[in-house]
Amino acid sequence: MTDEQYMQLALAEAQKAFENGEVPIGAILVLNNKIIARAHNQVELLKDSTAHAEILALTGAFNFLGSKYLPEAVLYVTVEPCLMCSGALYWSKIGKIVFGAYDDKNSYRKVAGSNNPFHPKTMVTGGILQNECAQLMKDFFLARR
Repeated sequence: MTDEQYMQLALAEAQKAFENGEVPIGAILVLNNKIIARAHNQVELLKDSTAHAEILALTGAFNFLGSKYLPEAVLYVTVEPCLMCSGALYWSKIGKIVFGAYDDKNSYRKVAGSNNPFHPKTMVTGGILQNECAQLMKDFFLARR
């Protein structure tokens, strides 16, 4: 599958969050071309400010693999990770992060600036299905205003 196809699956997760009144962010974790975890934001449901899609996907992957490191895995997430999620991704030693929409307000870049908060070997690609990912966020927040 391509990055775009995996991002479509992450968008399907984000849509679940949207339908449940959660900020619509979805994540898919892939290892050796196999999805090992999928998640979407559940902050409101769990009453847990750390229940971001990335954190939940990481937990699912760790449990599935019985490992705390993911150096060969790829995370597909619909919005650029925040600083908290970036810290978790750092400690996971994730191999690659692919995100959709840029988030100039809440992303790791807002706090970390030019400093890379990820493991030195982690590759990062942004802007995959950027318009679709950003539109879902815009629709969510527009409906709440």
